Amino acid sequence: MIKILIPTILCINLFANQLELAGTVISDNEKMITSRNMGYIKEVFVNEGSNVKKGDILYEIDSSNMDSNKKEVQLNLEILQNQAKNIELNLTRFKNLQSQDLVSLYDVEQLELNLSNVKNMMAITNAKLKEINTQYDYLKVKAPNDGLIIKKSIKAGEMSIPGNPALILTDLSSLLIKTDISESNLNSIKIGQEVDIEIASQNFKTKGKISAIIPNLTGMTHSFVLKISFDKQDFNIYPGMYSKVLIKTSN
Repeated sequence: MIKILIPTILCINLFANQLELAGTVISDNEKMITSRNMGYIKEVFVNEGSNVKKGDILYEIDSSNMDSNKKEVQLNLEILQNQAKNIELNLTRFKNLQSQDLVSLYDVEQLELNLSNVKNMMAITNAKLKEINTQYDYLKVKAPNDGLIIKKSIKAGEMSIPGNPALILTDLSSLLIKTDISESNLNSIKIGQEVDIEIASQNFKTKGKISAIIPNLTGMTHSFVLKISFDKQDFNIYPGMYSKVLIKTSN
């Protein structure tokens, strides 16, 4: 009778030296995609569930407003360039006349000042034109990294407003397990500690490491958030999946 009870007691002790926690897969690199420019959305090239590569065009904003602004700046630049040419011609003529004492030095200096002012205005206008041309690149909103589109909040024809979330892009190459642990078990773990991870829906088992221990600020839970890094290898692991975390504790 005693021989039968001994294995049972050993199993209980082994289980007591292990914490089993429920976790969720999250992405450590999730980005809200928005535009730098306001304007009507010309076309959207992705949907929820689309896999994208860094540099892929996600959506494009209509350039009509920018086109009219560019034409206005170009027209102002042409006017200034013509003014500069006329002042240079007059300046050359006045210098010749001044050498013959037919006009005063003051008149020549005034033309030189006018030319300097116009050239300064040309430089400012050229800078504006360069900025507008740069803004054209931002009309095509591109993916900042590889990832999966998990939320789409825009349609063609709608107004794109800077700062408003248009898409959410999650990086599948930067996944973590997020789980909670009670304050009473905190002395059983440490940063860098190896743990066992299981995602049953994908028949996936691997080792992970505790990468962060964060106080839980939601209510009086007296618990902490653990973030666990792992390699998903070639498995189809996505944010939101349920995972089991096993942590060995000291006696």
